Amino acid sequence: MKTINKLTLQFIPFTDIEKLDSSGRIKKLLDIILKNKIIILQGKLKADEEARLIEDTMVLVRHIKGFKGVELVVISEDVSELDWFSKFKHGVVRALGQENAITIIGPASVIREIKRDPKKIELFLNK
Repeated sequence: MKTINKLTLQFIPFTDIEKLDSSGRIKKLLDIILKNKIIILQGKLKADEEARLIEDTMVLVRHIKGFKGVELVVISEDVSELDWFSKFKHGVVRALGQENAITIIGPASVIREIKRDPKKIELFLNK
């Protein structure tokens, strides 16, 4: 009999979390991660939210058997190659709270490592 392993990717549009405060965002993301799902988030978290997510997962590692933490990567546009007008547009969009980025977050028990380069993302999974 062949064993079938299931991997669940859950897409979250930024509009689903933009009205939540930082604690609400972290809680929503952790609830999904604790179900062994990999999140593909449109946009990105603020730097302090990323740090808090990591801190909260370190606390959970000590309290939840089998939970090993999270892997997180942000993929965004390289603006250094853009012309001045495109950089200006990018700055305006950022000032309005939008970010041309994708964040991938998953449980370390599922994802061993995430590698990225400008052309691809590689998820190395644990067996």
